[in-house]
Amino acid sequence: MDPRARITEPGTLPRPCGPLSAGVIDALGARPGSPMPDTFGPVDPYGRDLHLALYTCYGLHHEGFDGVDGGWEWDPGLLRMRAELERRFLAVLRADTVAGTDVRAELDGLVLAPGDDSGVGAYLRDRGTPWQMREYLVHRSVLHHQEADPYAWLIPRLRGQAKASLVAVEFDEFGGGRGERIHHRLYADLLDGAGLDPRYQFYVDVVPAPMLALVNMMSLFGLHRDLRGAGAGHFAAVEITSSPASRRMVQALRRLDADTACVRFYREHVEADAVHEQLIRHGVIENLLVDEPELSASIVFGICATELLESRFADHVLSCWRAGRTSLLDGATAGTRDDISMSARAMKREPEASHRP
Repeated sequence: MDPRARITEPGTLPRPCGPLSAGVIDALGARPGSPMPDTFGPVDPYGRDLHLALYTCYGLHHEGFDGVDGGWEWDPGLLRMRAELERRFLAVLRADTVAGTDVRAELDGLVLAPGDDSGVGAYLRDRGTPWQMREYLVHRSVLHHQEADPYAWLIPRLRGQAKASLVAVEFDEFGGGRGERIHHRLYADLLDGAGLDPRYQFYVDVVPAPMLALVNMMSLFGLHRDLRGAGAGHFAAVEITSSPASRRMVQALRRLDADTACVRFYREHVEADAVHEQLIRHGVIENLLVDEPELSASIVFGICATELLESRFADHVLSCWRAGRTSLLDGATAGTRDDISMSARAMKREPEASHRP
């Protein structure tokens, strides 16, 4: 079967990497109601075992997993275990972010921050190699395959203009009514253009904890009504920083002579997210503060948690690359770093017209 035909089909269960993820993944192979681990020993709240377990729990609310009974989505035992994983993750996020209530100052900080010449995008733009670019695309695949989905859970938790503005942004994220323009579909096209596998969550087994934590934060904020402020703050942080970050990626991909499907994904975000920034900031956040001013601390928390986890991800990737080693697990996407470098021959630019929908 053509892998591109399976972009929207459920993925397979990931490989466990410790007792927590093994407990969840093993249980999902049985019938709903099967016993779940009811005790936790010491566990790293940023570690891959916790985040793979949490990612698997959240996956049931997204597209699910091939062969897993849909009844697990609301299984009481699994939800109790997920709640404990969430409690530990939230506790460390709150402990590692600065408390505050000045939403406008936080948003201004994102807008007015000087250009970042030390992040992953700047590294790829200035000196990144094909294998490093492909690693980065693999990392972000687990996020972009769910792009905008968790924010849809915020819609019934908002009202008035805040709700309307969020829906306007989501309409663009979901392709403006055109299935081939949905952003996670565009990312699948990007993966295909880079010579990578575009199937849904195909690379989760080689993605380390820092990216899984980012993906889990999106679902965590979206699924809990009492975290709706944090979800809005996270979404604002993403949209405000996306346009300049995407511009750096366009420059990096063009320097590497990448396929136009790769460039198109980020070029789309340069244009769209410049508009989304205003809709989120003025349409969603400002109206949410008018309706529910008590959410200001939660909104700030969402912004700061996003910055924290993005920084942890960037630190991991750049420290690996500067040491000359892969930032992925199991060596690389196709087995070794050399495999990635060889496969980068697929990143060839084709005539623009050949990639238009």
